[in-house]
Amino acid sequence: MPNEPTAGPAAAPPDPVAIVRGRGYLAVLVLSALLGVPISAAAFGFLALVSELQSLVFDDLPKGLGFDGTPDWWAIPLLAVSGVLVALTIRYLPGGGGHKPAEGLKTGGTPTFVSVPGVALAALAGLSLGVVLGPEAPLIALGGGLAVGAMRLLKRNAPPSSVTVVGAAGSFAAISELLGSPLVGAFLLMEASGVGGPMMGVVLVPGLLAAGVGSLIFTGLGTWTGLGTYSLILPQVPTPGRPTLGEFAWALLAGVAAALLGEAIRRSALALQQLVERHRLPLTALMGVAAGVFALLYAVITDRPATGVLFSGQDALGPLLTDSAGYTAATLVVLVVCKSLAYCASLSAFRGGPVFPALFTGAAGGLALSHLPGLGTTAGFAIGIGAMSVAMLKLPMTSVLLATLLLGSAGLTVMPLVIVAVVVSYVGTLRLARTPAVPPPAAPPRPQPAPPAA
Repeated sequence: MPNEPTAGPAAAPPDPVAIVRGRGYLAVLVLSALLGVPISAAAFGFLALVSELQSLVFDDLPKGLGFDGTPDWWAIPLLAVSGVLVALTIRYLPGGGGHKPAEGLKTGGTPTFVSVPGVALAALAGLSLGVVLGPEAPLIALGGGLAVGAMRLLKRNAPPSSVTVVGAAGSFAAISELLGSPLVGAFLLMEASGVGGPMMGVVLVPGLLAAGVGSLIFTGLGTWTGLGTYSLILPQVPTPGRPTLGEFAWALLAGVAAALLGEAIRRSALALQQLVERHRLPLTALMGVAAGVFALLYAVITDRPATGVLFSGQDALGPLLTDSAGYTAATLVVLVVCKSLAYCASLSAFRGGPVFPALFTGAAGGLALSHLPGLGTTAGFAIGIGAMSVAMLKLPMTSVLLATLLLGSAGLTVMPLVIVAVVVSYVGTLRLARTPAVPPPAAPPRPQPAPPAA
């Protein structure tokens, strides 16, 4: 009876110490530091362009056409045009306009330079015309794609591992400028990409270096252009009191509510995404019109500007907290409902990031809860952000960090409440999530009869 073949030895995992000691890693560090400057400048330019286009389209253009202000219906035709532009970009340009936001914040895989134009155009066509998505996912793809393109230009036969590390460094540099801190960008990309174990430091160090060097240049660009630096810290935060037992109870409730709302948004967006992909052009425009209609409904019901529902909500977080006393509980509930519906429609068809709309929706929901007895304004604001962020992103560490960083020194006081809300929402989200169907095991092959002996 012949001997059965034995399996070969398993491939040994890469040794991080040997990688760091190699000359190639030193070259990667130098290249990452050099790329941090132009990529940070590109990220700054992209964010500034989005801001300028939003102001031009929603402020200057209505005045130029003779309107006293921006009509509440103004976003509906603009979002229809945005849907057409985004659909054409997804269909005809390489890269499909970037990753699908309804499927979460994904950073896996090495970005490609050829996808950069499509990602940039799809993001600009959506974000500047009112789509309820953020700029974080396009920045990650743009930064990584530019870094990989530079790496391929300098060394065509670069090993795949070096290309992957340099691409991650470019993503670090780009997203850190939006978040205002390389450490926040490190947490976000570390959790989103699943980097861990001994190789975590090997991948993170070039990214931190690129982001740190880029931050210095970015600060200088802010002084030169007058646009300033981007920071998540809100300028005016009411001083919170010490957490109470009642606030811990509200944190539990907020976590459950965020898990239910987040799962409803996600499932609806994924179901709509399947329909949109079958008829890309007309349904993308229709989803844009739907988002504009939800913004119009909010304006009609509450007599507040429709821009409260439009856009990512990143720039509206500060005014929402500052003017929280002017919002009734009913107005905040309507804002949460309309923002969630517009968010769902945008997730299903457009390209962008899911982070900041989740932060804004959670903040509005937390402020609505703060109208109930036993929950302060700042505490409700923070637990709402943390709970809704983890419900949509499934990144618990990043969600806690974002919720506390927004509030500056006040965030340390409410951090225990944020942790409770994040943990409850995270566990609830995982329990509510649909498990993928496992195919039945294949039937074993039927034994064949042995041939007769000679």
